[in-house]
Amino acid sequence: MSAYKIHDQHKPHFLTLTTVGWIDVFSRAIYRDIILESLRFCQIHRQMTINAWVIMSNHLHLVARIDPPYSLSDTLRDFKKFTANQIIKSIKQLPESRKDWLLQVMIYHAKFNDRNRIHQFWQQNNCPKEINNLGFCLQKINYIHENPVRAGLVTERHHYYPSSAIDYTGGKGLLPVEIISASMV
Repeated sequence: MSAYKIHDQHKPHFLTLTTVGWIDVFSRAIYRDIILESLRFCQIHRQMTINAWVIMSNHLHLVARIDPPYSLSDTLRDFKKFTANQIIKSIKQLPESRKDWLLQVMIYHAKFNDRNRIHQFWQQNNCPKEINNLGFCLQKINYIHENPVRAGLVTERHHYYPSSAIDYTGGKGLLPVEIISASMV
C-alpha cells in the first residue's frame, strides 16, 4: 500500500495541498478567493464535509471527507485542476507584479511532470493521512489552526481569518465546517 494513496475514499483525511516551489501565491486575496469558492463548490456539489481548514501563503490544510457517490481522490484531482487553471488565468490577466516569475516557476515544474502541458501549479502529492480515531483528528485540527501562529502571522489562531479556527471558538468562518469535539465518539 502506498503511503500517499487514499484507500478508504469516504473516511475523513488530513490533507496538505502545496504549490510548486512553495510559491507564495495565496498572499493575494484574489487567489485565496478562488480556493474558497472552489471548496464551497465541493461542499455543495461533491458532498464534501470539511472539519477544519487553513489557507497559508503557499499551501492549504484540510480535514475533510466525501460522501458517496463521489470519491475523495477524484474530487481532489478536479479541485486541483480547476483551481490551477483559474489561478493561472488570473495571474495572466490581472495586474500581478510577480507575473513573469510565477509563470516561470510553474513552467519549470511542469517539465518534470508529463501530466502537465505548460504549467504546474500544485505539487502532485496531497499527503493524505486517514483519520481513524478522535485523538488523531483533534491533533490534526490543532495543527491546522496553530499553523498561522507558528508562522508568526497572528498571536491567536482564531484571529487568522482564512481558517476554521474561528468556528471552533463559537464564531462563524468563511466556510461551513462540521465541528469535531472531544465529546464526540
